[in-house]
Amino acid sequence: QFHLEESGGDLVQPGGSLRLSCAVSGRSVREYAVSWFRRAPGKRRQFVSCISDSSLTKQYADSVKDRFTISRDNSKNMVYLQMNNLQPQDTAVYYCTRKRYSMCGPTDVDNDDWGQGTQVTVSL
Repeated sequence: QFHLEESGGDLVQPGGSLRLSCAVSGRSVREYAVSWFRRAPGKRRQFVSCISDSSLTKQYADSVKDRFTISRDNSKNMVYLQMNNLQPQDTAVYYCTRKRYSMCGPTDVDNDDWGQGTQVTVSL
């Protein structure tokens, strides 16, 4: 049984940075890909990024490419999302998910375990 817990969300000004963390407990996540999604108020859930088990493959949504960086530390069962140059449109609740397989694959399928989310607010 996997338990995922996100942290690191905060209120930040436009242009600022945050690093989100996803702590996985219960079982080792080293053999699984992990994704980040976000849901803004009144909007559908949106894929943000995915990292494969060995970190060889990383996927990003076009809206965050070149600003966000996903990484993981399998020794700590942790996955991170470094977010730079944050903009108001990045305001959302951010969720991490454990994927069913080691590779990222299609973004909206095989997301088996979800955390409760962490709020990111970008505003003056």
